[in-house]
Amino acid sequence: MTRRTGLRTRLRAGVALLAGALLLTGCDFDVYELPLPGGADTGKDPITVSVRFDDVLDLVPKSSVKVNDVAVGQVTDVRLDGYQAVVTLELRKDIDLPDNPVASIRQTSLLGEKFVSLAAPTTGAQGRLSDGDVIKDGGRNPEVEEVLGALSLVLNGGGIAQLKTISTELNLALEGREDSAKSVLTQVSSLMGQLDQRKQDIVRAIESVNRLAVTAKQHQASIDRALEELPSALDSLDRQRGDLVKMLDGLSQLSDVGVRVIKTTKDATIDTLKMLDPVLYQIAQAGDDFAKGFSTFLTYPFIDESVGRDPQVARNLHMGDYVNLSVDLALDLGNLKLPDLVCIATDQLPDLPLDVLIDLKTLCPAATQTLQSCLKTPPDPQACLRLPGALLDNVCQAVKLLCGLTGGAKAGAPASGPNASANPLGTLLSTVLGGGGLGRPAPGGDSEADAMWRDFDSTYDSSVVSLYAAPLVASRQLEEKGRPAK
Repeated sequence: MTRRTGLRTRLRAGVALLAGALLLTGCDFDVYELPLPGGADTGKDPITVSVRFDDVLDLVPKSSVKVNDVAVGQVTDVRLDGYQAVVTLELRKDIDLPDNPVASIRQTSLLGEKFVSLAAPTTGAQGRLSDGDVIKDGGRNPEVEEVLGALSLVLNGGGIAQLKTISTELNLALEGREDSAKSVLTQVSSLMGQLDQRKQDIVRAIESVNRLAVTAKQHQASIDRALEELPSALDSLDRQRGDLVKMLDGLSQLSDVGVRVIKTTKDATIDTLKMLDPVLYQIAQAGDDFAKGFSTFLTYPFIDESVGRDPQVARNLHMGDYVNLSVDLALDLGNLKLPDLVCIATDQLPDLPLDVLIDLKTLCPAATQTLQSCLKTPPDPQACLRLPGALLDNVCQAVKLLCGLTGGAKAGAPASGPNASANPLGTLLSTVLGGGGLGRPAPGGDSEADAMWRDFDSTYDSSVVSLYAAPLVASRQLEEKGRPAK
């Protein structure tokens, strides 16, 4: 009975062991899936964020996640995705980070634990970190082992041994030249400062060079054509090399000749310029007088001394002299209130002899024209018939030819009496008509005026006198008619 009971107990234990083995082989169990104690407090409604690292070192779940060294979450999972590690973070919902934070793996001390540090980027922050976001390109700090390994390489197989040699050579090079080295360093510092001040100008220059390069790139086809045509241009210059050499030789010879000419004529040129100096000085001194002297050319050969440089000299001139003087007067008589002058008409001429003084300035233009027509050569009979009888008789005595033409009183009678000998016609021509005739006496008569005119003709050229005297005669006639001379 006892043997049966022991056999039954062992059978039950074997069945239980077999069932446990079957149970264990049917389930995948991992010790990392067991819940671990500790970790940061993430609140009631945390967010989940994934970070991709190239190397997570020995980071494990339940490691802290910190912002500015303050725990805000924890690592919940670390898995491999291709060649990168994906770390799942559980963070507080009220965390204030942008949508693109910077993630890195750091450690609390040289031998402390690892944690994930999150920080906002220095530039380009955007959005807000939310549930399900993925942070790419996570980084890590160097490990202590890596730092010590690099330091061992420098100390053991590096160039530390050469530092002594470098220091010794520098001391030898600078010994006794401390001032020069200091000056060089000062100049280098000044150069760097000036370069820093002109940094914007340097940047603009580089940009201008870039624009030039872009423009040259745009005209590359034209530049290529110019470069392709350049050999032909050089060939053309090479073919004309002889002519160019001859031209340069000719210029050299011309230069030699010019130098010889200048050397030969240098003294003469200097003497000529020296002689011109007093002439130019005198011209400069007489500058105003020289300019005023041109007015003399307009009155040559009768200069101001002949026509009167002032009214006193002009009054001393002899009446009857003629000079080439031309005066232009612009008179406006429209506003002058002049009394109306009563003139003497032809039919109102007084019946007086010619030797009686008559104020002929009061004659009307028609009466003056009648007298001129009657006394001209040949006389106008119709004009003479309009004269009064006594005046006509005096005219007939002065101009004997007229008596036969008019048929009036004393026609054909010889000139006799005191009136005839006085020759009033000459007086009439010189005073009334102002030189309207040639100053000749009546036919058959002779007087002192005839002798004067003969002397004048023998002394002066009558044609030249007529040329210069014509403007004065015309001006005098206009004044006698009552019209202003221009």
